[in-house]
Amino acid sequence: MSVLQPVEDLYGIEYDVRVINGFTNNSSLPLVIWCSSGDSDLGGRALQEGDDFSWSLTTTNFFWGSSTGSNFLCTMKWDAKRKRFDAFNVPRDSRRCYNPFRKCSWLVKEDGFYFSNDEVNWKKDFSWF
Repeated sequence: MSVLQPVEDLYGIEYDVRVINGFTNNSSLPLVIWCSSGDSDLGGRALQEGDDFSWSLTTTNFFWGSSTGSNFLCTMKWDAKRKRFDAFNVPRDSRRCYNPFRKCSWLVKEDGFYFSNDEVNWKKDFSWF
């Protein structure tokens, strides 16, 4: 980042986070997701094939306070598979999601978790195990 920060950096930056059930044949078995941060519990959802779970968050400028409350941890469960992952992690995602749309999207598939900041180009970030 340059020396001149955008004005919004003084107050934090808003991001949209989206987790999509990308399974191709799980109509009878939903993907269960539960997400929370240090100060916010978004609760759980059962996502059928193609469904999504979305929320917005605002990072806090380090000048005014800690940004740890903006980190969101999600637990995913599908059949016997279970995985906890950072759906939004300030040090990792504040730069890679800082595009014109400030979007962090996850596509959960049978073989793993795919990340995109434009929902066009997807890159596998990690596997279930």
